Amino acid sequence: QVQLVESGGGLVQAGGSLRLSCAASGTMFSINVMGWFRQAPGKQRELVARITPAGSKSYQESVKDRFTISRDNAKNTVYLQMNSLKPEDTAVYYCWSLRDGSNYWGQGTQVTVSS
Repeated sequence: QVQLVESGGGLVQAGGSLRLSCAASGTMFSINVMGWFRQAPGKQRELVARITPAGSKSYQESVKDRFTISRDNAKNTVYLQMNSLKPEDTAVYYCWSLRDGSNYWGQGTQVTVSS
């Protein structure tokens, strides 16, 4: 069974940085597409960034040039480095994995950016 465990969320002032981590188990991590979604109160869950097994990355337009996704296949871990954070980045961030058409989710970690 695939398990995804996020860490690294918290409270930060606008302009600050946070790094989220997601440790995966129960899966052949290196062949999974990995990514991060977020969901703000009253809004739909949205894709923030994703990275393919080959390392190809894509980002939501609003986080380009501020967020960086990366993966360490040896550690079965995916990261999201978030810089220049804005109050509108406040949300619960979910780690996501896609393999063979099945989606897997972490439990979520809260990120709060104060103005």
